Amino acid sequence: MPSPPPSPADPVPDFVPYATAALDFHHALNLPAGTLAASRTELDSLHAHLVSLHDLLDAHATRTRQVAPAEGDHLAAARIRLWQAAEHLHAAFHTAPHPHPDTAAGRAPGREECRTAGLPEGAPELTVCQRHQRTAARLRRDTTPTDLHDPFTGLIRH
Repeated sequence: MPSPPPSPADPVPDFVPYATAALDFHHALNLPAGTLAASRTELDSLHAHLVSLHDLLDAHATRTRQVAPAEGDHLAAARIRLWQAAEHLHAAFHTAPHPHPDTAAGRAPGREECRTAGLPEGAPELTVCQRHQRTAARLRRDTTPTDLHDPFTGLIRH
């Protein structure tokens, strides 16, 4: 017999602290001292993490605004800031050097090289673009372009 869903008095475990600890652990183990540019793989992973955090804050903002409008406004503002950070990570991904076996180390393949290989610009790691576009489509349904690009992220109630 399946167990009943948890009640508000008996919530499911909170996994966000584990995600935070995993990021801290990754930082301590995988980022050497000295100067080194972030790889496209690392930027893709960071983008995925930010988009997941964005989605979590979106769910919290939507639910919270119904019962605590001022708190919901702050969560919505944080969600927009996360989207802005995801935009920058997406741009950084596309400006990072392409690892390509047929080109010189760090040089991005040209359009002709991509066309010959049957790959669009930025391939084969297009998951970042697909994820970014899916999230952008959802975001644009609920926010205006001014909300997304304004340094002030909206009304904050007190």
